[in-house]
Amino acid sequence: MRDILDAIMAAEGASDPAKELAAVAGLAVPESYRGVVVRADEVEVFDGMATREKDPRKSLHVQEVPTPELGPGEALVAVMASAINYNTVWTSIFEPVSTFSFLKKYGKLSDLTRRHDLPYHVVGSDAAGVVLRVGAGVTKWKPGDEVVAHCLSVELEDPAGHDDTLLDPQQRIWGFETNFGGLAELAVVKSNQLMPKPAHLSWEEAASPGLVNSTAYRQLVSHHGAAMKQGDVVLIWGASGGLGGYATQLALHGGAIPVCVVSSPEKAELCRRMGAELVIDRTEFTFWQDEQTQDTGEWRRFGARIRELTGGEDPDIVFEHPGRETFGASVYVAKRGGTVVTCASTSGFMHQFDNRYLWMNVKRIIGSHFANYREAWEANRLIALGRIHPTVSRTYPLEQTGQAAYEVHRNAHQGKVGVRCLAPVDGLGVRDRALRERHEPAINRFRGH
Repeated sequence: MRDILDAIMAAEGASDPAKELAAVAGLAVPESYRGVVVRADEVEVFDGMATREKDPRKSLHVQEVPTPELGPGEALVAVMASAINYNTVWTSIFEPVSTFSFLKKYGKLSDLTRRHDLPYHVVGSDAAGVVLRVGAGVTKWKPGDEVVAHCLSVELEDPAGHDDTLLDPQQRIWGFETNFGGLAELAVVKSNQLMPKPAHLSWEEAASPGLVNSTAYRQLVSHHGAAMKQGDVVLIWGASGGLGGYATQLALHGGAIPVCVVSSPEKAELCRRMGAELVIDRTEFTFWQDEQTQDTGEWRRFGARIRELTGGEDPDIVFEHPGRETFGASVYVAKRGGTVVTCASTSGFMHQFDNRYLWMNVKRIIGSHFANYREAWEANRLIALGRIHPTVSRTYPLEQTGQAAYEVHRNAHQGKVGVRCLAPVDGLGVRDRALRERHEPAINRFRGH
């Protein structure tokens, strides 16, 4: 592993980085590597505890694991950096189910997938790094390529997946429903998960948008999502967060009018630094009277606040991801004929809403789950062009991944929390200095928050 890192580091400041990186093709692949894992014999460690009390620092371990055999259509990547997503939090607290059930099911699919059914799960659904090896049949990528990975894993042996790959019956999220994820020194991905690393970004910056930027792109921009157009009023929950930070940028750059919902003055300031003008303090509203009863009066007050900011307009699109806590309000405030597009449910999966406001006002609810390869590629292209920027606020070394996940679990973070895997320090991997200089303030606006 030291030789691999040395070869990658040789590209720093080199006149021809690609030539230096190509040397990895001649290096031996290590028999093992360090990865962040949860262990099957610990799935009951948090039994009886409330969700908020469960601590990822107790269940996420950095340990040496064997390097898996590379299969056809796959690539082995030396991971320089990764990032924390909420699915890693779910994995670490074994909610809503243990991810070992996913690995066991996947392992039954074929001789090749049997590799994933192990007593440990290497987690992580983001990665930026360098291709070390490619499997049989891979022609687009070669050793030495600088890449980022999106997290959609598909088999595409069923016709259902060939219009939209998210309809593939064997669609999975890499590093969550598969093994050998990105929070590690090495990762195994399918070659159709790979995309070019944005040349003006560091490793940790390039690793951070993959899951959340692609998810937000499909939710808002794609015809599979809300098909956002210029002038649309878009209500964005958690607008300065890992997912919402990209939704806010996509709305602004797509000519829409974001209404940003945040929970602190600091988060409101981050939205304004992105260019958003309309911001609502989430803490001013309490949508539940108790565990069973929502406060419809608060829905109305919330809707009135939105109209006050927009000059009387209701949201054309509501960008939903908190779930249970906010969903009733989201359905209520969407305009007549409007759309609530939802992914995830960080505050709870069992949503309740008053269906009268949906059917009588011909509103739509669209479920959206990550993105297909085309959508992820287009979202990454916007990053590479400097139109959309990373939202990294802080990074941790691989050894402190548990602490990074703990902060995301406790919502004690802004934007995205990065993890350095092989990268020894922040700031490495930048190849296009001129493009970076043009966007440096925007690239760094979340840093230190």
